[in-house]
Amino acid sequence: MDADPAQERGYDAAVVDLLGVLAYGELTAFMRMAADCDLAPTLSLKSRMGRLATTDFHHYERLAAHLEGLGVDSEAAMAPFVGPFSAFHERTRPRGWLEGLVKAYVGEGIAKDFYREMSALVDEETREVMLGALDDGGHAEFVVQIVRDTIRTDRTAAGRLALWGRRLLGEALSQAQAVAVERDAMAALLVGGGVDLGEVGRMFTRLTENHQKRMARMGLES
Repeated sequence: MDADPAQERGYDAAVVDLLGVLAYGELTAFMRMAADCDLAPTLSLKSRMGRLATTDFHHYERLAAHLEGLGVDSEAAMAPFVGPFSAFHERTRPRGWLEGLVKAYVGEGIAKDFYREMSALVDEETREVMLGALDDGGHAEFVVQIVRDTIRTDRTAAGRLALWGRRLLGEALSQAQAVAVERDAMAALLVGGGVDLGEVGRMFTRLTENHQKRMARMGLES
């Protein structure tokens, strides 16, 4: 039986949405990390943050190129997400470079876990492109040691950063839920992929559990 043209168009739209939101996420991550480099107190930290920013930009370039290869204008694919991302970053504006690092590590981590979950619903080629963009090569791991070193010398920092992490969790989960539900094509992808409400709940539980593990690695309560 031939595939339903309407379903095919819906699936294609969902793929464009997923690649578009990932591309814009990587572009904004690059811009924010690059800007925060100037606030870092040492040259070593500036270098590490710059390396992470460069990784984000390379991911953006690959995603944009893939979209163009599909005959899709990459800027048009990213455009629907400019407003939601701006609102999210406005609500989670860090106070200083250390909060910025924690946001990059746990905030981006939650988002990337969500897109890994979504990648299970798409074709193999799209999944490979998405997973490639979600792999930072371990360049964000330096944040763990920075936070651990900080809370060893400043115990007040632990409570402050723990609260910050909890706030980021709530905002990031709300953002992920909005992306999944408010974009019709992605909502249809979830339903068409056989994901019921119970599985959606379990998915968000997994996102929370992964966040808790990241916080624990930094020595922070979640």
